[in-house]
Amino acid sequence: MTVSYEQTRLLGKVSLICQLTAKTGLHIGGGGENLDIGGLDKPVIRDPLTKYPYLPGSSIKGKLRATLERLLNKPLNRPGSRDTRRYESDDLVNGFTEVERDRFIRYEGARTCQVSRLFGSTGGSNFWIPVESAKNEGLFSDKSPTKIIEGESCVKISSGRNATSRLIIRDSHLHPDSATQLKQVDTGLFMTEWKFENNIDRVTAAANPRQLERVPAGSKFNFELVYTVENAEQAVKDLENIAISLAFLEDDALGGNGSRGYGKVTFENFFFTYRSLEQYRQMTNATSGSSTIQPLDPIANTQALLDNFRNLREYIQRLLPGN
Repeated sequence: MTVSYEQTRLLGKVSLICQLTAKTGLHIGGGGENLDIGGLDKPVIRDPLTKYPYLPGSSIKGKLRATLERLLNKPLNRPGSRDTRRYESDDLVNGFTEVERDRFIRYEGARTCQVSRLFGSTGGSNFWIPVESAKNEGLFSDKSPTKIIEGESCVKISSGRNATSRLIIRDSHLHPDSATQLKQVDTGLFMTEWKFENNIDRVTAAANPRQLERVPAGSKFNFELVYTVENAEQAVKDLENIAISLAFLEDDALGGNGSRGYGKVTFENFFFTYRSLEQYRQMTNATSGSSTIQPLDPIANTQALLDNFRNLREYIQRLLPGN
């Protein structure tokens, strides 16, 4: 595997802050199921200090990634958990994943793949890339097997290169107003609700009752993501994909049991800011009370975000170096 000694280019950071509202009860499990008689079968995850329920950034990021993979119709070239499959770029450059003996699936390299450059990727093993690409990348070895795949002369690579994520999604904590309201709700649980369910076996009619913990409908959370701008041309497309994925998520579900009505959410009151590398350097010279962050006018909801994406595109392009 070739090693790059060049630092990844940094142009700046785009921050997005908005309000995430649970429109129906929401469950993201925290593990540690209670085995006491009458106890919860599936508790929600909570902050260990405040005991407030919160939404892990990893759960939201995973949902957005799975959404974008489907929207872009990415192939399922990697084995996942529980006999599932997922998509991954095996390397920084295009190639073929050998999913079975002499069966290959084409993947897009992480340098250009809209999923992998946004969410990151883990290099694969025993994949194939065109010989010319291997030579250009310093990956070619005369000892490695070669094969013609879909009309291209390819060489087998034993270990692919990782790509770091450009997207950070913070844990979403309860809005203070929601925390105040939930403390006053008497459900027998602290700031959450019980959801009683009963599975009935269609053949034996045997009942399987269970009790799930949910964050009640109407709860509001502070949502924040940060995007690292490394490529001026790719930045706008990446942000557009984020906006589309957020809108799609509103019509889908976040957390578990979405098909049973859980996890409908909305995103509202978007605030975008961009801070360039030069602005970071100038922060120590800023006068008291001044800000180096250039904000974009607030955007009400995801529909307005999609309808007015041209304004965001012009905002980012205007602030990037060379514009």
